[in-house]
Amino acid sequence: MNRTTDFRLDIALLHHPVINKTGETIGSAVTNLDLHDLARAALTYGVGRYYLATPYEDQHELVSQIIGHWQDGHGATYNPARKEALAIIRPAYSLDEIVADVQARRGETPLLVATSARPCTGAVGFREMRDHLEHDRQPVLLLFGTAHGLAPECLGRADAVLQPIRGRSSYNHLSVRSAVAIVLDRLLGTP
Repeated sequence: MNRTTDFRLDIALLHHPVINKTGETIGSAVTNLDLHDLARAALTYGVGRYYLATPYEDQHELVSQIIGHWQDGHGATYNPARKEALAIIRPAYSLDEIVADVQARRGETPLLVATSARPCTGAVGFREMRDHLEHDRQPVLLLFGTAHGLAPECLGRADAVLQPIRGRSSYNHLSVRSAVAIVLDRLLGTP
């Protein structure tokens, strides 16, 4: 399949530093579903790369095994569509490593846009970010967090924070897989 993207957008799923339910900074575990589902959503919407960051070597080994199964193992012939989706995943050890890779690939420093389920003063709306993606050539790196969200140091480092996803109830704790799909659809989906 020949795919192109008009949007200079990459996504990153950070497993560290994120917070737990009491607000402590932690590292969370990689899940098989996050690899598959985020890669499929990212490819569907024309995202360039899906970065997955964890500082833990055992988690990198797990990611390598899962991707290897779908790229080189039985999964590659069993499900070629899954092979194609997982090909856009790039494991990394830190956000710094991801930013350096995006800068090397894109030729300039990306705009770091964090996501959060918590309200944030000055948050950027979906329409405003969609307009940026359609008209501004500066690349965007969209940051998602696992566990209970990105740690304060990640939010503080971001150039912008995207407004939270809101439904019709007060409950607001989507899985990151659901959040990524909704955000990508709002930013890149067809009207």
